[in-house]
Amino acid sequence: MDNLTHSLVGWSLGQAGLKTKTRKGLAGLILGANMPDIDVFFGHAPWDPLAIHRGFTHSLLGGVLVMPPILAGLLWLLDRWQVRRGAEFRSGLPMRVGWLVFLSYLGTLTHPFLDLLTTYSVQLFSPLSSAWYHSDTLFIIDVWIWLVLAIAIGISKRREREGREWRRIPQTAIAIVLVYISANLAISQAAYAAVRSADPQAQSIFASPPPVLSWRRDLVWRDGGNYCRAAYDPFGGGFRAGGSCAPSNMQDPLVREAVRRDARLQKFLKWSVLPQAEVSRGRCVVRVSIGDARYGEGRRSRLARESVMPAPGPGC
Repeated sequence: MDNLTHSLVGWSLGQAGLKTKTRKGLAGLILGANMPDIDVFFGHAPWDPLAIHRGFTHSLLGGVLVMPPILAGLLWLLDRWQVRRGAEFRSGLPMRVGWLVFLSYLGTLTHPFLDLLTTYSVQLFSPLSSAWYHSDTLFIIDVWIWLVLAIAIGISKRREREGREWRRIPQTAIAIVLVYISANLAISQAAYAAVRSADPQAQSIFASPPPVLSWRRDLVWRDGGNYCRAAYDPFGGGFRAGGSCAPSNMQDPLVREAVRRDARLQKFLKWSVLPQAEVSRGRCVVRVSIGDARYGEGRRSRLARESVMPAPGPGC
């Protein structure tokens, strides 16, 4: 999900009372909630757009176990440097290293959990496994989560300044978000079941929630060498077939040659779960476009990449 959502989740956990456990605790939660995205600075993303990085630093066995102690150590060193300079801390809290490590772990763990809720998927067990996992529960930017958490944090901060009870509102907001996530997860599971009922051969089913209208699902799945589409709305008629299925075209010799030649396409295919290609032939060139069927057909996919190859012929 987007970094604003990750930050709001870390902040709301702190505002729910966890920030009082140690000095730098809120920083550990917020920075930890964003820390797995550090992979964009090291060139390990399987493809260029920031939305698609989600490898080692997002995994439970890799980044989530490794990074929190590093974050806690850096925050502790910052705190020691501030103490030596005679800094005064408005919170008045002591430095509790054990709590700082725990909160850094907690913040970091929220990141792959949230990314797992989207169709972009996450490699939970990298580097031991390159398998992608997804639950298709939320759109990558969920405005309802933004609103609930941001309002709760704002009210809580104001009540804290006024000396009033300030923890309960963020706690309630977190509970509301968890119920919202659970409800959307149940909708996606119902959408999967509807696809399997309509097409017993369905594999690799994705149920993408659109922006704002989070209860709806745009469905796509693999049936042999084809990708099929439909829609699901629990409040608007349930399952609605989307018409004929379209071939993936990934076995086309021109597509395979384009992938062999173009490193960008190779990186894209490390991430793409439902790759779909289109080939257009010109007089002297062949254009091969590969997209992911989760986000549109072939070259109309919003994440599609194109490769151009020479096509020998008269006059070229």
